[in-house]
Amino acid sequence: MLRKRGSLIVCGTFLFVTWNAILVLLLWGRPPSGQSGEPGKEQSKLGKDPVVDVMEDVLRMADTFEAELEMQKKILLQIQSHHSLWEPPKGIGQKVVPSQTVIPILVIACNRVTVKRCLDKLLEYRPSAELYPIIVSQDCGHAETAEVISSYGNQLIHLKQPDLSDIAVRPEHRKFQGYYKISRHYRWALNQVFRSLSHTSVVIVEDDLEVAPDFFEYFGALHPLLKSDVSLWCVSAWNDNGKDGYVDPGKANLLYRTDFFPGLGWMLLRDLWEELEPKWPASFWDDWLRQPEQRRNRACIRPEISRTLTFGRSGVSLGQFFDRYLRYIKLNSEFVPFTKMDLSFLKEEMYREKFEKDVYSAPVVTYEDVKQGQLTGPGPFRLQYSTKNSFKTLAKNLGIMEDLKSGVPRTGYRGVVSFMSKGRRIYLAPPPGWTHYDPTWS
Repeated sequence: MLRKRGSLIVCGTFLFVTWNAILVLLLWGRPPSGQSGEPGKEQSKLGKDPVVDVMEDVLRMADTFEAELEMQKKILLQIQSHHSLWEPPKGIGQKVVPSQTVIPILVIACNRVTVKRCLDKLLEYRPSAELYPIIVSQDCGHAETAEVISSYGNQLIHLKQPDLSDIAVRPEHRKFQGYYKISRHYRWALNQVFRSLSHTSVVIVEDDLEVAPDFFEYFGALHPLLKSDVSLWCVSAWNDNGKDGYVDPGKANLLYRTDFFPGLGWMLLRDLWEELEPKWPASFWDDWLRQPEQRRNRACIRPEISRTLTFGRSGVSLGQFFDRYLRYIKLNSEFVPFTKMDLSFLKEEMYREKFEKDVYSAPVVTYEDVKQGQLTGPGPFRLQYSTKNSFKTLAKNLGIMEDLKSGVPRTGYRGVVSFMSKGRRIYLAPPPGWTHYDPTWS
């Protein structure tokens, strides 16, 4: 589209300038009235009325200029008729236009030489080095990992976090030193992206993530929505309950809003970083983001089937959740052309109305019905919880993640967790009339 726009502008400008240049040259080269430069014709004009001669010249010039103006008008009208092809549609409910903005991929690295697996997939699927530059920010000073990153040469930018010192922490937090260093690294790396390199958005990927074939397509399509919808603050590639058997394999194009910050491959804008950076926490940055004071009732977009897969069991979390959940997350293998889709349904008002209708029009069933496969019909079905303990019990028994952060369940939207069980859609939902999360549910 941009190429078409440029061609039309160049053609229109060329015609306009060329015609005017020819006209000027003709007028400059024209001798004064009665002095044509041809001796045979000079004598024939001697008996002519000078006033008539001047009037004829004026009329001829007027006719020439009128024809010229008419031609230029036609050219400009042709250019204007293509103007609608250059401008993105505007207005609520219009299709969200895919972004041509540069979206860097920030890889947070430390001491894993297996970062090669992450980088190889990013480079394999990257559609454009110009639109998706890869920036690897390395902490820890690990020489072998640095060597792996440097081996990619100019295919990426290799940054090194300069402050490798230990951080003073309370005695009871000494075992969490790694979390403090990670938070420090994130702050430094994001400042490099947004302030030193002057980017306006970024997708953060950690060094133990493998990406899906449509990873770039996904974020490129959702970037305009993130910019235009102030009720959103991130786009994530991750589904916390995205284990094989808990997602619909035929719905790789299905997207959700979620009140839970998922992380694990996520996009944010510079405006959000400018809001968060002055109060960035010393440690546990991801749980800090899940607090009401930071979330401020904003949502993220997440997919039905994850566009990232973690392969890093070892790390500062010592494999927490990995063996039970993370190793079973299904990585999408089908390329979904998100940039060709109308994603305006994800805008808050439209999405909320339809989501709540789908959830609360679904018939209520019991845990025993779900677990024993006694559901009749294609679904969806609704399982209801009313207390923190009832949610945790149902989630644990159903095999989805039961932990809550500031009262918000993983993947939850307005308290509802959507997942598949034995081939049917289940909504684990609070009673109708839900209004807010209880931060004490943690």
